[in-house]
Amino acid sequence: MKVLVIGGGGREHAIVWKLTQSKHVDKIYCAPGNAGIAEMAECIDIGINDFDELINLVRYEWIDMTIVGPEEPLSRGIADAFEKEGRRILAPSQAAAQLESSKVFSKEFMRKHRIPTAAYKVFTSYLHAEDYVRMKEAPIVIKADGLAAGKGVIVAATTDEAIDALKRIMKDREFGDAGNRVIVEDCLQGEEASFMAFTDGRTIVPMVSSQDHKRVFDDDKGPNTGGMGAYSPAPVITGELEALVMEKIMQPTIDGLREEGIKYKGVLYAGLMIKDGNPSVLEFNCRLGDPETQPVLSRLDSDLMDIALAISDERLSELKVEWKKDSAVCVVLASGGYPGKYEKGKVISGLDKAAESDDVYVFHAGTAFNDGDIVTNGGRVLGVTATGANIKAAQELAYKAVGQIQFEGMHYRKDIADRALKGDNK
Repeated sequence: MKVLVIGGGGREHAIVWKLTQSKHVDKIYCAPGNAGIAEMAECIDIGINDFDELINLVRYEWIDMTIVGPEEPLSRGIADAFEKEGRRILAPSQAAAQLESSKVFSKEFMRKHRIPTAAYKVFTSYLHAEDYVRMKEAPIVIKADGLAAGKGVIVAATTDEAIDALKRIMKDREFGDAGNRVIVEDCLQGEEASFMAFTDGRTIVPMVSSQDHKRVFDDDKGPNTGGMGAYSPAPVITGELEALVMEKIMQPTIDGLREEGIKYKGVLYAGLMIKDGNPSVLEFNCRLGDPETQPVLSRLDSDLMDIALAISDERLSELKVEWKKDSAVCVVLASGGYPGKYEKGKVISGLDKAAESDDVYVFHAGTAFNDGDIVTNGGRVLGVTATGANIKAAQELAYKAVGQIQFEGMHYRKDIADRALKGDNK
């Protein structure tokens, strides 16, 4: 079979890497890809939102399956466009993707279907939002309604921070039209976890648990990012809690969408806050998380193409998805200045040394070629991922590999997976 992966980040590199292990896959294309993906797939310079050209590629190359990584083409209806042409694609429809593309839709859906989430109010007026924030006690959460590359959620520790966030979103238009509406939400306390599952619209198969690190600096300091690292499993997700999440969140979400005439096929991701054994939804994503995908797929023992085909054919209930018992840790190496302004084109060294161990894989997130060198080409540059018998072993191996890599301005968190080591599952 021939497969097209859409995207060019660390998540897509992990997907391509897993597909190379499939007994079904003969050839992999990636649009647009990156320097790391180019080692195992044919990278095609087509934009992720250029549906006509992507469909033409699928048609002319006789590609059997397309897998979508990023959220933006989902929100623009790539699944609908492909299915209209009779082409297989692993992605939810535009209507289903509203769970991620509109936080207002998502919150109202959760309220309607009694899915646990924080109390909130929606505003289109800056003045009304500011008045409400001044009445509420901090901490408080400010969210842009639309997509903002993982940076449109601000957890404000003070009223002044909350008002500054409102100004950035609604007045300065930092996230463009994504800030036409804002949600002002109560700040939930507890421990965060990422819960991802495969679904064909009826059957839901949970993936192994994971947890990411959104803040840019150690000890969860600084602004939110797209994710600075992740690990799997997350000790906070016990077997009992997984069953509760499936019962109270995942199944009601899929069932609720179906009641509204929306079939959800693909990956459903719930960002959770866990307190006293009770989960609440912080947000939904309609695709694999990044960087959670890197450690999670490192633990997948089943053939990823088998899963994709089962979802497409709506026979996921017939498939048993197997996982490795190993733990995995991913440490993101970022460009200087990220998540703010950063420079591209910095030469990266040490990649071969970092990947010498069979238990380490360096996933490229923002890289390109320049005169034979691999250079930085994004805010998040690499995701150094290691597996081990437990979290501690995987963490030590990941950071040992990180120590082999260098590029100007490189920065990363030194505490990825530390919180897991404080739990019972070491």
